Amino acid sequence: MRALPMNKPLKLMAFAGLAVLVASCSTTTTRAPAQKSTSTAVRATPGLDINRAHKDGAPWWDVDVSRIPDATPTLHSGPYKANPYTVLGKTYFPLQESKTYVASGTASWYGTKFHGQNTANGEVYDLYGMSAAHKTLPLPSYVRVTNLDNHKTVVLRVNDRGPFYSDRIIDLSYAAAKKLGYAETGTARVKVEGIDPQQWWAQKGRPAPLMLNEPQVAQNAAPTITASAGKVEQWTPPPPQHAAAVVPVQIDAKKNASVPASGQYLQVGAFANPDAAELLRSKLSGMVSAPVFISSIVRNQQTLHRVRLGPMGSPGEIQQVQNSVRLANLGSPSLVTAE
Repeated sequence: MRALPMNKPLKLMAFAGLAVLVASCSTTTTRAPAQKSTSTAVRATPGLDINRAHKDGAPWWDVDVSRIPDATPTLHSGPYKANPYTVLGKTYFPLQESKTYVASGTASWYGTKFHGQNTANGEVYDLYGMSAAHKTLPLPSYVRVTNLDNHKTVVLRVNDRGPFYSDRIIDLSYAAAKKLGYAETGTARVKVEGIDPQQWWAQKGRPAPLMLNEPQVAQNAAPTITASAGKVEQWTPPPPQHAAAVVPVQIDAKKNASVPASGQYLQVGAFANPDAAELLRSKLSGMVSAPVFISSIVRNQQTLHRVRLGPMGSPGEIQQVQNSVRLANLGSPSLVTAE
């Protein structure tokens, strides 16, 4: 059937309607799709990174680092680890002493990826501890690190090697970096000064405490290799280990049961927070020869984690340990009996 002729006004109206339809279709095809309702979506906890276990970073929860004391410069009675070593084709010759060391440069920090792993001198890295890694300072040694931008200062125990992958001069623990105010930025301009423990304590009018035993070495620590004359240790950094998520310390009832039930003990502190008790225990373990343990009890429906030393021997030993702990500003040990 032949179409009837359309007059000019009707043609114009038809073309106008077609233009509106085309414009409407064009607008519809370029619009972003509607957002789905998020009322039932699972939201991550603020600050939680589910991939953090696969990379280095800060712990999943925050801590008040102002309550973590600086490292205590202590006289070291054993040999220092200062043998030459080679990493990534470059040989480093550690210094034989640290008290005259002064350097300025960039500092970084390391955290969860290495938490709980062995340091270069056999200690266990604690991201909440006040420690550092350095390429050439003897292990162990003590340094004062100052943030040149905000002038905050910390005293640290150097017990590890690094950093090796950049021009940074020192790697700090997470807690140390946070105390210096650069945990969020990752790096900072710092000044590093070696500390002579004897002189450091003399300025305070006190005798320097003596480390009565070597720090406890982890069971899977590699054996110490002594470099002979003209020979350089060849050390290859281990492949990255993915540290498990840091979790609060769980008190082992069996460990507590192994503590002798009789004798005299020194109690240094009692905490509701098991992390605080473990932090104090780890610091004391590197200072005294007496066994250090955590004994947990429940009082008034609250669990207290008591940090204790012992069993103790002679009155002279008790007095010596009490003095060492007080001089290190770690508390005032009181004499108690087993409960």
